[in-house]
Amino acid sequence: MKIARLSSADIHWREDGDPEGVPVVFANSLGTDLRLWDKVIALLPKQGLRLIRFDKRGHGLSSCPPAPYSMDSLVEDTQELLKHAGVHSCIFVGLSIGGMIGQLLASRQPSLIQGLVLSNTGAKMGEAAMWQERIARIRTGGIDALADAILERWFCEEFRRSDECLAWRHMLTRTPAEGYIGCCEAIAGTDLTASTAKLGMPVIGIGGADDLASPPELVRNTAALVAGSRYVEIEAAGHLPCVEQPHQYAGHLMTFFKEDLHVTTI
Repeated sequence: MKIARLSSADIHWREDGDPEGVPVVFANSLGTDLRLWDKVIALLPKQGLRLIRFDKRGHGLSSCPPAPYSMDSLVEDTQELLKHAGVHSCIFVGLSIGGMIGQLLASRQPSLIQGLVLSNTGAKMGEAAMWQERIARIRTGGIDALADAILERWFCEEFRRSDECLAWRHMLTRTPAEGYIGCCEAIAGTDLTASTAKLGMPVIGIGGADDLASPPELVRNTAALVAGSRYVEIEAAGHLPCVEQPHQYAGHLMTFFKEDLHVTTI
């Protein structure tokens, strides 16, 4: 296990694949850790790609500073981590809040991001009042009180009946409440519409047809802010299509790497 001791948090991260390959950085959704990408990592080439993923602050094995967090602090963590890992240019794959981190990082450090995958995310996700209501409910009853409702937004009904879904529920409910609340605060205070519209790198949006957390229209419209972007939608998938439909998800990533970014090492 790797820990990067950064200025404001200790971030757990790992890398797979080719140490000399093109860096591909994966950023997780709210309430998950870097295992979110296990199925997709297993399907990607191990030659030509350096596959990096991490637990954002307050999640997984990273430290949990006191809430609230800001999107600025999450982006600063990510930028420091990439410097720690010796990454000077990368493809960034961000899901949900991870996609918001990717958008803001790309707008501030465009030379760092050669291509951006906006998965199940938006330039603005929900209204501040909705997030504050969720925060209040978690402070009262813990994440467990909202777990079933969150899983309905994450996964299709068939997947929710599977044994595997229990593991995702456990991952969610074991997320430190302070870390979850901190990231809710970051989302509540963020609208990236203006800065995302100025991005100039290749962008692909990936939506889940049955996503109740970031509906396909939100993802499509967010990707459309960037000139020349494109959008794909995965059927029979909710908010975490990399879990429910990993083969399709990995296929879309590979197409983006080869056709849009012209990665020739894979």
